[in-house]
Amino acid sequence: QVQLVESGGGLVQAGGSLRLSCAASGATFRINGMAWYRQAPGKQRELVARISSGGSTNYVDSVKGRFTISRDNAKNTAYLQMNSLKPEDTAVYYCGAGNYYLRPDYWGQGTQVTVSS
Repeated sequence: QVQLVESGGGLVQAGGSLRLSCAASGATFRINGMAWYRQAPGKQRELVARISSGGSTNYVDSVKGRFTISRDNAKNTAYLQMNSLKPEDTAVYYCGAGNYYLRPDYWGQGTQVTVSS
């Protein structure tokens, strides 16, 4: 099993920044991709960004140019730097891990991000 622990969420004003972290532990040899998803009230969980063990990345269009995903393989930790935040970015953000090309096998508990206007 793989355990994921997120941190870094909070309340920020529009235009501000937050950095999320996701630390993986356990059977980390099972994962080659890490990702951030988010779920707003009444909406489905959506992929925000993902990164492979080799550093390949993919972003949803709505965050391109504002969010940056990165990864420290030695620490089994992924990060999501979020800049120029907008109220529509408000959601619970979940870290996921597994195969880079597939929906994650493992999930964190989620961290709330609230952007006020």
